[in-house]
Amino acid sequence: MPAPLIGIHHIALICSDYIRAKHFYTQVLGARILAEHYRADRHSHKLDLCLPDGKQLELFSFPNPPPRRSHPEACGLRHLAFAVADLDAMIAHLQQHGVVCEPVRRDEYTGSRFTFCADPDGLPLEFYEVFDVADDGRQSIATAPI
Repeated sequence: MPAPLIGIHHIALICSDYIRAKHFYTQVLGARILAEHYRADRHSHKLDLCLPDGKQLELFSFPNPPPRRSHPEACGLRHLAFAVADLDAMIAHLQQHGVVCEPVRRDEYTGSRFTFCADPDGLPLEFYEVFDVADDGRQSIATAPI
């Protein structure tokens, strides 16, 4: 019998500057705040965010968190990928907020276009263009050969 997984509930991110990260994820990326807490015993903020498809991000701040290496690539989480319906519009939006994006590439297997940028702490973020997003959040992507 397969494991009874039904999907991803949330992804937890640790930031070095709570105010800067909160602004980026809410004002630039448009995540909605579900709950916000300050944990005095840990000198830490916890921010629960919701994306338009209902998936959640947890944003934590801690005093002086050690940096995570992205280059060279190491084991563990590589990047966080967001689905977008219009990659060009997303890039324009990010650029209006001073976010630098890599050149657009095309997925050799699906034909979909994507780009990368970084969050304020350098976490690689991918924006992946999807097609036919259903009301329940399921996505179909291009599958034609290039």
